[in-house]
Amino acid sequence: MTISKDSSPPRFAALRNRDFSLLWTGMLVSTVGSQMQLTAVNWHVFELLRGSTYTLHLFGGEFALSGEALGLGTLGLVRVIPIVLFALIGGVLADTLDRRRLLLVTQAAATLFAGILAYLSLRGEASVTAIYLLTAAGAAAAAFDNPARQALVPNLVPREHLTNAVSLNTLVWQIGSVIGPALAGLMVSAIDIGWVYAANAISFGAVILALLLMRYRGRAAANNTGLGWPAVAEGLHFTYSQRIIWGTMLLDFLATFFSSARTMLPIIASEVVHVGVQGYGLLSTAQSVGAIVAGAITSYRGEIKRQGHVLLVSVAIYGVATLFFGLAANFYLSYFLFALTGAADTVSTVIRGTIRQVLTPDHLRGRMTGVNMIFFMGGPQLGEMEAGLVASAFGVPFAIVSGGLATVLLTGWVAWRYPKLRAYEASHGIIT
Repeated sequence: MTISKDSSPPRFAALRNRDFSLLWTGMLVSTVGSQMQLTAVNWHVFELLRGSTYTLHLFGGEFALSGEALGLGTLGLVRVIPIVLFALIGGVLADTLDRRRLLLVTQAAATLFAGILAYLSLRGEASVTAIYLLTAAGAAAAAFDNPARQALVPNLVPREHLTNAVSLNTLVWQIGSVIGPALAGLMVSAIDIGWVYAANAISFGAVILALLLMRYRGRAAANNTGLGWPAVAEGLHFTYSQRIIWGTMLLDFLATFFSSARTMLPIIASEVVHVGVQGYGLLSTAQSVGAIVAGAITSYRGEIKRQGHVLLVSVAIYGVATLFFGLAANFYLSYFLFALTGAADTVSTVIRGTIRQVLTPDHLRGRMTGVNMIFFMGGPQLGEMEAGLVASAFGVPFAIVSGGLATVLLTGWVAWRYPKLRAYEASHGIIT
């Protein structure tokens, strides 16, 4: 008689690796601070532009545009421009420099930008222009930080723990996205908004401390790669030539471009479900509450089977939930539907992240992530601008409903256009 032995890794296995555990803990603290600032910035801009309107003269007619929606949508444009400009460079640096040292520099820069915003806000000098400029500076720091951080993870855990590490990284972002907005809503209603920005500046210290305590001392993954255009072109060529990777990026961009409802939350909270700033903070947690549930399940279960099929279904659910979120006018129903978008997005994020890391050699991971940043961060930020423009002209519900419908239709197109992605199964090896 043969007794089979369960060879699956232990639950939350990646946290058993000391360096990954340090980075994960530091990112948890920092993500709480970053989500606090993101929530506060959206409300800050909404308050500064509340009641304003802009008149657009077009084809001999006049169109009144809501200043609040337009201003919030512009935040997306402000965030995406630095990502488009610097993400590819950040990817090259992540492959050609020590990733740990690069992260120390980017985290210090992010601390500085948040500190300046806190200082201006506490002095009552934070104009919309200043908020836009410092938001853009923070996005530029992220364009250099994210490729190095994502490319570093496979160096901190054994390959059999990588899916678990990706799941846990997604989970930490979602935990921060629940705690951060809730704290921001409470703080903004009770004290000066500048203290929210100050708390974010302090939170970056947790990542810096984790990086200093790590035992890992890596070196450049691509020793023979320079910093010029050939290095960028190599990353672009690899990403596009891997059709499964390219398909995941395209799917990510299309879904987040058309279903970006988060920036419109101040208007939904104030004018649709009528709950004010504290309710806005609570509603901001909904997407992350759903994501935490899904993230905890995926982290606990380990490997996801039939990854391509599950990925496409989860993105379709994301679009459907967004569509009905735009139709809801009740706080509790809105909360549930927004939470469902977070759950579906988390499942797709874990699968996309695992596929990319598995199919990408280590010396190209930074550049692949740089290209991916343009898609997974550019999509929602450009989507916020698109939602702001549509909402300013036709109203917030129309912008959200139409975006959800477009997501569902485009998911079907990607499933048809990329059959290898649709049929993708979990891989057990990593290209090195």
